[in-house]
Amino acid sequence: MPDWTPNLSLSDKPRYLAIADAVADDVAAGRLHPGDRLPPQRSLARRLGVDFTTVARGYVEAQKRGLVGSRVGSGTFVTAARPARAAASSRPELVDLSMNLPPEPEDPALIETMREGLAEISRDLVSLLRYQGFGGSQADKDAASAWLGRRALVPSQDRVFVTPGAHPALVGIFSTLAERGDIVLCEAVTYPGVRAIAAQLGLRLVGLPMDAYGVTPDAFRQACERFSPKAIYLNPTLQNPTTLTIPEDRRAALAEVARGFSVPIVEDDAYGFIPTRKISPFAAIAPDLTWHVAGLAKCIGAGLRAAYVVAPSARAAWPFAAALRAGAVMASPLTVALATRWIEDGTADIMLRFIRSEAAARQKLAAEILPEGTFRADPLSFNIWLPLPAPWGRAAFVAHMRGAGLGVVASDAFAADGAPQEAVRVCLGGPTTRDQLARALDYMAHALEETPELALAVL
Repeated sequence: MPDWTPNLSLSDKPRYLAIADAVADDVAAGRLHPGDRLPPQRSLARRLGVDFTTVARGYVEAQKRGLVGSRVGSGTFVTAARPARAAASSRPELVDLSMNLPPEPEDPALIETMREGLAEISRDLVSLLRYQGFGGSQADKDAASAWLGRRALVPSQDRVFVTPGAHPALVGIFSTLAERGDIVLCEAVTYPGVRAIAAQLGLRLVGLPMDAYGVTPDAFRQACERFSPKAIYLNPTLQNPTTLTIPEDRRAALAEVARGFSVPIVEDDAYGFIPTRKISPFAAIAPDLTWHVAGLAKCIGAGLRAAYVVAPSARAAWPFAAALRAGAVMASPLTVALATRWIEDGTADIMLRFIRSEAAARQKLAAEILPEGTFRADPLSFNIWLPLPAPWGRAAFVAHMRGAGLGVVASDAFAADGAPQEAVRVCLGGPTTRDQLARALDYMAHALEETPELALAVL
């Protein structure tokens, strides 16, 4: 019904809620039917004499009540006939753009392949419920070596450990390298998990200045001279949250500084398997200095809590093994067996190809909807880094998005030290569908065109 025009004067609620209520009332009364197309948002905004974002937010509210759905390039359609009062009684769930997850597969054939791997390992279920040898069985280490080989890493197996995820591995590494009060260097804008680990262990994080290619070698050298750090933590590929990838010549320059000051490199390679154009990891450039952490959560699935750690030497691995054993005992045999199975039978490669393809499609969607040049992204990253135009501040923007049912993360979570910049991270993966993502980005784009005062005035 492209000519559908609700009468907002009948409601004393905020106008976006009045629009959603009108959809619900007309569905209940039979004036709107499943399959009916609602007017384009701009057209309806002109007819109602309201701001575009008011209509956009009204459509988001109606979608969260289960009344309408959207299809990219086609518009918004009525999807169900539900009584208005029942639909309005519950608060809509967030479209969560705050968690940096890989896109979730929907292809029935791929899901069935994944299930077959799970069924296969269940044949040995009883033995998988027992305690296992620390650091992974021979089969698990063989799978780890095969997987790491995709990153041109061929370490001896006494340097390879199968761990219960990247986070516990990082806890074990930092507890080995540093003591309470020691300084660890990192990027000025860094992964929130390492901030939490440093706080838990009593370590002081010092963020280093970055340019378009990552941490600058001069800043690293000066920090080494000033602080005598115990390590430098880097997330060098599709960095969370900036999506930056450190080029190979910059990696070599940073490794040279690390070698000159004997500073261990902790390389969090969470996204290292995603790009198709491979750049040598630090563990290949400076293997005797680098602790390499290859988590599976971002390149296969967030619930697959397993990571492969490559220690710089067998001797360095001994205290790490003791620390990890004390904190985690062992990786889950069930989880590790599934990872091993999927690597051996090729399922992991199929999933990795899907993640790349879907991430690229979502980045293309973001590029089509958001104004050009307003955000930082990589064609294969799971998120965008969005510096906010003045006079938007990060707190106001996050609150405004949350008010519309959209969750994004303010830059405060990523600032190693010092004042955070006015920016937010917007995640594109996880269980969010492309249609949901398109609507969220559309709303976000038009909110950015307004001042905070005007945007808040349409609530």
